[in-house]
Formats: sequence, C-alpha cells, structure tokens
Amino acid sequence: MATFAEKVINFYRDLEFTGRLPYGVSVMNPMRENENVFEAASQFYRKYYSDNNPRRMILGINPGRFGAGATGIPFTDTIRMQEKCGLSLSGIKTYETSSVFIYEMIDKYGGTNKFYGDYFISSVSPLGFTKAGPGGRPLNYNYYDSREMTDAVYSFAVDTIKRQLDFGIITEKAFCLGAGKNFRFLSALNAEYRFFDRIIPLEHPRFIMQYRAKQKEDFIKIYIETLRTYKS
Repeated sequence: MATFAEKVINFYRDLEFTGRLPYGVSVMNPMRENENVFEAASQFYRKYYSDNNPRRMILGINPGRFGAGATGIPFTDTIRMQEKCGLSLSGIKTYETSSVFIYEMIDKYGGTNKFYGDYFISSVSPLGFTKAGPGGRPLNYNYYDSREMTDAVYSFAVDTIKRQLDFGIITEKAFCLGAGKNFRFLSALNAEYRFFDRIIPLEHPRFIMQYRAKQKEDFIKIYIETLRTYKS
C-alpha cells in the first residue's frame, strides 16, 4: 500500500494545468520544470508523511513565486526549508513572509513533526500563476484576480481537490487560508461537490504579515487554538 508521501509525490509528478489561461498569464509548475525541486520536495514529503495516517487539510489560494512556486512545498521558502525542515535546494534562494508566519505558527504548535503529522497543506489551485507587471517583471496572479481566471481554473480546482482527498484526508473538517475571496470560492465549490462536511476560515498569512503585522502573535494564537480545537 502506497504511503501518504508516495501518493503526494505521484500527484505532483503528474500534475499539469491543461486549461486555457487568460492572455499574459503563465503557470508555475516547479516540480515538473526543475528536477532539483522535485527531489527536494519529495524528500520533504518522505520525511514527514511516510506513513498511512490520515490528516486534516489546509487549503491556501495558489502557490506564490517565493514559496511553493519555487520550492514545490506550500508556504515554504528556501530559508524555512533549510532551517526548519533540514532540507536544502541548490541554486535557489527565496524569502516569503507567509512562510515566516506559517513556520512560527508551526513552532508553537509543537514543531514540524507534530504539525505535519496532523495536517497536510495544499491550495485551491495547487499550481500558481504569474502575470507580467511593470517592466515585464513577473508578479503573482491569483486564481480569483479576474472572472476569466477563475473560470479557467474552476475544473482544475475541482479535479485536484478530489484527487488529493485520496491521500488519506479527513473530510469532516478542512481549513481555508483566506477568510475573504478564497473562503467564498471554496465554500461555493464545497456546496456543490461536498468535499468536506465543514470548512473553517483563517486569515491568510500574507494578509496578516502585510496589514496586521503588529497583531502577528495574536493571529498565531488564533491559528493554534483553531487547529487544536478541530484536530480531535
């Protein structure tokens, strides 16, 4: 029987976005585009998920350029990947404020082994997107940033959530990072497809770090209390 880790690795090995994206939008698929990323992410999943234990699911929006868009691991930049997970990714160095928040929260939850033993983090769209900004510099582009983009990602989101439930996900409750647009979209999907009995929203780490940084410790406490309350 394949472990939770091998199911995740196989999922990402085959993951591909085949829909039509709006003009100027590109997909990020680091685990298919860079063998070093695939190997490092595979080490991560084998380190924390080499068992058949069920986990609850946490769903973000879509990978950003400096987190999973670079490392293949949700909310994990290369700094946290090395310092907190003990894994290295040669040739890439990234910093993401969302990763800072998540790993501070993980530390206070009980550390990486305990947290990843209870939870699996993914996103409504497990692949991220970019669009050219000023001077042609790529910028993160969320699945909900335009109606055209949301329509393009809709079936991909439905299919990939269904596939990930087969990893060994507990479907009684799931957690949504992003209490606004992401929660509304995921709630609408869930009302139609019944992935989970209940979805619990949490403020997105990027929002916290950008607009509520002075209350960071308060939000970490909210995360810990919420996740621990609904773990059992």
